[in-house]
Amino acid sequence: MTLQEDLKQRTRRLAAMLEEAEAAVIATPVNIFYLTGRIINGYVYIDGSANRLVFLRRPLGINETGYHYIRKVEQIPDLLREYGIRVPEKLLLETDELPYNDCMRICKAFGCEKPGNATKALRSLRSIKSGYEIGLLRQSAKFQSEALAEIPALFKPGMTDHELCVECERLFRMKGCLGLFRTYGTDMEGFMGSLLAGDNADTPSPYDFALGGAGMHPSLPLGDNGTALREGIAVMVDINGNFNGYIADQSRTFSVGRLPDEAYRAHEVSLSIHHSISEIAKEGTVCEDLYALALDIAEKNGLKDRFMGHRQQAKFVGHGIGLQINELPVLCAKNTSCLQQGNVIAIEPKFIIDGVGAVGIENSYAVNADGLEKLTTAEENILQLGR
Repeated sequence: MTLQEDLKQRTRRLAAMLEEAEAAVIATPVNIFYLTGRIINGYVYIDGSANRLVFLRRPLGINETGYHYIRKVEQIPDLLREYGIRVPEKLLLETDELPYNDCMRICKAFGCEKPGNATKALRSLRSIKSGYEIGLLRQSAKFQSEALAEIPALFKPGMTDHELCVECERLFRMKGCLGLFRTYGTDMEGFMGSLLAGDNADTPSPYDFALGGAGMHPSLPLGDNGTALREGIAVMVDINGNFNGYIADQSRTFSVGRLPDEAYRAHEVSLSIHHSISEIAKEGTVCEDLYALALDIAEKNGLKDRFMGHRQQAKFVGHGIGLQINELPVLCAKNTSCLQQGNVIAIEPKFIIDGVGAVGIENSYAVNADGLEKLTTAEENILQLGR
């Protein structure tokens, strides 16, 4: 399938979620990219009849069917009438993401008193990837895996975690990583992912990631913090897998010298959780059941209080990925929704060992009718830095 064919399919799928009298006006970059394959400053209009029009201000120079330049949103209803399209009675906007003033201005332009929520519909739509999208995630996962394989050679004695993180980021960028780390929600942000060494891995973070880290500055409290890379500590690398707009998610654990035996044992439990989830997960599997399975394995191995953090524990073991790193579904307690064919999920059972740091791995998987396809392929055992 080509990109243009896939874009038409996405338009039809969104239109099928709309009533005949409804339309969605999309204005956020990630959803505009999803529906057009490019970033513009403007709006994408899609209605229940599968009409799709793009109204843009910038960039100049796009001369394609269905694209129309405007100065302001108030021009759109009149242009719809010119094209013989009835102005919708009901309007869906990305009310979970757009500023209030933007929502009110669009509503006023269309004569709509109260918009419906397009954010929920689009997040649900984007959670089911096409074969084309899975191919892009597979490609990102391949490049990310290749970059992770080269990390041990970057280490030099006397380094701090920040110095190693900078070298890792350079490696990923030279491999083609775009750098942009898209997240959903105003309370989520990051830069290129994270590298967590030693006890910094257990530093609570305000963000809803699996593990935090203090970061280098209070304005971005996440990731490396200048910890000296000394003998006997673990280094967990969870750096951006965005090579084409679709973000693969994969973390690996490295060591400075040899770690205590309990760290290797906990790492094996992480691998066991991956194996156990992979044995049962498929289309129709309930999300909370997978979280419960992971928690049960951690508890049976005496690691429940170290699972997904210690001082502050994340209450999930996996999540959807795609154009954003935190898409649907979420593998957590009380989520009774089921996996669907086309979901792509990251599973990340991780443990904190005092004085050592974080161990465990994260892999990305595509959900099929009969099981999971693992997309990420870097070495899963703990690798020693400098070798």
